[in-house]
Parts: sequence; C-alpha cells; structure tokens
Amino acid sequence: MTGFVVGALLTLALTLALLLRPFYLRQGAAATASQRQLNTAILREQLAKLEQDLADGSLGVEDYGQARAELQRRVLQDTSEADAAPTLHAPRRTMLAVGLTVPAVALGMYLLIGNPASMTGAAGGAHAGQQDLVVMVEALARKLEKEPDNLQGWAMLARSYKALGRSQEAELAFEHAGAFIDNDAQALANFADVAASNAGGSFKGKPAQLIAKALKADPQNPMALWLSGTEALSRDDYNGALATWGRLLPLLPPGSEDEKMLRGAMDEVRARAGKGAPLAAASPAAPAAPTPAKTAAAGAAGAGVSGTVELAPGMKAKTTPSDIVMVIARLPGTRVPLAVLRASAAELPMKFTLDDSMAMNPQALISTAKEVEIEARVSKTGMAKAEASDLLSAAQTVKVGSAGVTLRVAQMRN
Repeated sequence: MTGFVVGALLTLALTLALLLRPFYLRQGAAATASQRQLNTAILREQLAKLEQDLADGSLGVEDYGQARAELQRRVLQDTSEADAAPTLHAPRRTMLAVGLTVPAVALGMYLLIGNPASMTGAAGGAHAGQQDLVVMVEALARKLEKEPDNLQGWAMLARSYKALGRSQEAELAFEHAGAFIDNDAQALANFADVAASNAGGSFKGKPAQLIAKALKADPQNPMALWLSGTEALSRDDYNGALATWGRLLPLLPPGSEDEKMLRGAMDEVRARAGKGAPLAAASPAAPAAPTPAKTAAAGAAGAGVSGTVELAPGMKAKTTPSDIVMVIARLPGTRVPLAVLRASAAELPMKFTLDDSMAMNPQALISTAKEVEIEARVSKTGMAKAEASDLLSAAQTVKVGSAGVTLRVAQMRN
C-alpha cells in the first residue's frame, strides 16, 4: 500500500509541475518586463519596419520622414512618463483551481473505475479482508445516495453487493443502474442471477427476461448461456437445456475443470431425461443428487469417500434452496477433480459418497488413489470455477475408503 501511495503522490506532483510550469515562466518574465520596456521594444520593431519599407521602395521618403517623426514623438512621450508596474501577473486563482481540481478528479476516477480494495491489502498483493470490503462498499452506497444519477457507480455497487452475497441489495442496485447495463451481457447475467436467487430459485418473469436480454447483447456470454440452460431445466425442457449448454461447451477451455463439470451435468441431464425423471424438483440449476440406490450401486464399483456436508451456524442465512452444493475430490496438490457430486442446497445437511461413478475422467478414478483432498462448496451459479461469495468448507486430506467425514461449510470466499 505504501509503495502505491508514494508512487501516486509522485505522479501527481509531476503532473501538477508540468501543468503549472507555464504560469511560473510567465511570472518570471513579468518580474523584469516593465511597461516602459515593453513600449520601447515595440517602437524599435516599428522603426525597423519603416527602414525596411524605405529600403524596399514600398515607402516614399516623405512618408518615411513623417512616420519616423511620429515614432520619435511617441518615444519622448513614453520615456517622460513614470515607469508602470509589471503588466503580467501569475494567475493565482487559476493555479489554485488546477492544483485542487486535478487531485480531486484523479481520486474520484480511481474510486469509480479503479481497485480501491487493493490499497488495503497486505504486502505481497493479498486481497483486502471482507470487513474492509464491507466498509468501502458502504462508503460507495452513501456516496450514491447523493449522486442517484451516477449509473456507473450503481453498477459497481451492484457487483460489490453480489460479491458479498447480499442479493437483495444487489438487485436494487442493478435496478438503479438502469440503461447503463442495457448492453452489458455480464452485468445483465449477474442481475438475472441475483433476481432468481431472491425469487427462491425461480426464473419466471424478470430473471428469464434478463437472461434473454443478456444473450441478445452477447450470444456467447458464458454465464448467460449457463443461466439460460438452467432456466430451461427449471421448466423440464431437457432438450432446451442441452442445446443451450451445447453452445456453452466450445467456449470453455478444453480439459478445464469447467468443461469437465459441464459435460458431467449434460450427461446427467441426458440420463434423467431418458428415464423421464423430473430434474427441476431437485434443483433448478443442476442435476439432482444421486438416489440411495444409485449411490449404493456406485459404491460397489470401487472405493470412495463418504460423509456429511453441513452448514456452520450463521451460514444458512447466506444460502437459498436454489444454490448448488458441490462436493469435490482431488489428488492432493492438484486442481483437476477426480470426482464431483452436485446437489441442491435445500438438502443440507446431507450425506455424500464420492466414488468412481462420479469420475470426471474414466482414466482417473478415485479408487486408484491412496488419498484425496475433499472439500464442499455452495455456489449461486453452479459454475466449476470458484467465485466471490461462494461458501466453502475447509479442505481435508483423507484416505480413500474413509467414511464419516464431516465437511462443515463455514467461510465465504473473498
């Protein structure tokens, strides 16, 4: 933080020095240039011009004599008068205005479009604590109460509220942003997400309209495509969900965690659609959790890890039934999942079993590992990549075959 502040102040000082330099030069010149000296310099120039015109033949001798006599008369008149005070003065009001306005505008622009949160981070670039973020967000909210027409500021406030998991305030801030986000697909998708969350997971009405608007602004926006597929799934439109997610699939990095999880979700939708099972009853944003029969059959296929996912006190208020619970197993020290279970937050606390039936890659099975790192995550969007405001459990490294593992969701990702 100190380095940033020092650098910013030095940059500001250099900018002001360059902007005010002409005024100082003007003041220095004025200190030595009296009215008499200025008049004398002008008369010399006029005399030189007369002599040049006479030499060129453009001025007659008689006219030259009259003009020269007039100049001599003016010289005598000017030199007989008392010398005047300097006629050039440094514009102090202008200099003061520049000196105050430039820092104020720079600070305002940084607060509006910069990253103020980074200034409160620890050395090494660590992110500001959640409490610091809350303080800055509240300060922005108070500022916007006095500037209700600052649409860009309202859009920033909406994103900040969403990151803090404050969906109600985020939706209101998005409403205030109005026309500023009309062509911003990502902002519209975020708006739809919080609106659906506030509606208890329902995409009817405003959320669906916002998703359609986002896709009109950018037909390839990943979040808008994901939500559009989720909205179709909430209406039991399996074909629509698969078609929309099929458009999203090529946009994800091949072999990435996002791509593997999306493929798994699509496979689950195909399987459920073939059996005619109502997916939306379990979760509008993801395939339903495995049934006990399915879990038991999967357990026979190979060793796994089982246990319970629960919410710590105080975390329940930060979740909605439409949130997605993901229980993820990885090899220690890696980020690619071996197995992933997805379920609805409405089922918490819930029992889980991670085994080969949930493998992301048939060539990488949990049963072939000696130990795995497991964690639980509660997400508003169900995206594979962790996002701000996701709720997390502490990661645990356990031996494959372990049972009775407890994953307590007790923290929010910043």
